[in-house]
Amino acid sequence: MSKKVAILATNGFEESELKSPKEALENEGWTAHIVSPESGTIKAWASKDWGKDYPVDKTIDEVSSKDYHALVLPGGVINPDRLRVNQRALSFVKDFFDEKKPVAAICHGPQVLISAGVVEGRELTSYESVKVDLQNAGANWVDKEVVVDNGLVTSRTPEDLPAFNKKMIEEIKEGKHELQHS
Repeated sequence: MSKKVAILATNGFEESELKSPKEALENEGWTAHIVSPESGTIKAWASKDWGKDYPVDKTIDEVSSKDYHALVLPGGVINPDRLRVNQRALSFVKDFFDEKKPVAAICHGPQVLISAGVVEGRELTSYESVKVDLQNAGANWVDKEVVVDNGLVTSRTPEDLPAFNKKMIEEIKEGKHELQHS
């Protein structure tokens, strides 16, 4: 079955953390849209300097979570910092959780999840500098290459991308996740 996945990003996303998951999704035959507050193009951060421009498929004002089967949040230092103060972006993210759809966030990406108010009681990982923020928001932070919690897939760094992409694909294939209460 064909799937449609939103990759929410803005200027300053870590290039490998958008490019690699996007390619993995497209290799499944799925559609991956770059969704952004900006139209036109957004600029990547490639390790130590600005990278390429990437075309935006849809602006956040043109889409709804209902248009997609899943959501991907790349990291980078600048990208999540800009998204976490954008109320439209936070509503978009929260809607995926309300609809119990898979969400995958890597590196600094989980900062957006904190601001969307969706990490409390969940087990996840991130870039180490985000650990205390996640713990303060009520998450159970663990140091693993990939963590899955009821459809939420998280990883630490670009080195974790192979495991991140594999789990992200598995969760999207599974579809909606009804929250299990113990």
